[in-house]
Amino acid sequence: MNIEQVRFNMVEQQIRTWDVLDTDVLDLLHTLKRENFVPPAQREFALMDIETPLAPVSASERMWTPKMEARVVQDLDLKGHEHVLEVGTGSGYLTALLAARAARVTSIEIDPALAKFGADNLARAGVTNAVVLTGDAARGWRGEAPYDVIVFTGSMEVLPEEVFSQLKAEGRVFAVVGKRPVMAAQLVNVSASGGRQSRTLFETVVAPLANAARSPAFVF
Repeated sequence: MNIEQVRFNMVEQQIRTWDVLDTDVLDLLHTLKRENFVPPAQREFALMDIETPLAPVSASERMWTPKMEARVVQDLDLKGHEHVLEVGTGSGYLTALLAARAARVTSIEIDPALAKFGADNLARAGVTNAVVLTGDAARGWRGEAPYDVIVFTGSMEVLPEEVFSQLKAEGRVFAVVGKRPVMAAQLVNVSASGGRQSRTLFETVVAPLANAARSPAFVF
C-alpha cells in the first residue's frame, strides 16, 4: 500500500468535499501523519472515513473522522497566538493539529491510559507546545485559564455556564451539542462586552463526553 497515495485520496476525496479548502490546513494533513497517532492494530484504518477505534488503549473511545478534524481546525481559524483548551485528548492527533496553529494547547484527558498514549504520540511527533493533563474537564479547567479557545471533543446536551468564565475577552467555544439522534457542531463567539453569538457549523453525532452537562429534567 502506498500510504502517501492513500493520504492524498483522503485529502481530496474526504476532506475537500467537506468544504475544507484552507491550504494551510490541507498541507498540515500531509505533514502531520495521522497513522502515527493510532494503536498499531488500527493503523490500516487511520486514513479511512471512519471514527478510528483506539483499542486496545481504550475499549470505547474513537477518534473523530479525518474530515471532522480538518473542518473544525479550519473553522476555528486560529491565528497562532492563542491558548487553546482541549477537553478530551484521545489519540493526541487533534491536539497536534491545534498546536500547529496556536501558541499553546492544554489538553485534559479523564482516562489515564489515553492521557499517556496521547502525550507519548505528541512527544514522538515533536510537538512541544502542548501539554496533556489527567482530569475531568467537562466543565472546563480553571487551573490554566483563561483561554482564547475551548474545544470539547465529546458531545453534551448543553454547554455548561462555567466554561464562559474561563475565556479571555473575545474567546470562543466549540462543542457538539444535543442528544442522539440530533446533534450539531456549534461555535460560540463571545464579544468583549460578554455577548454571545452561536453559529451552527454542521450536523453530526459523536459520543458523549464523560460527565457532560445535561439538560434540566422536565418536571410536570
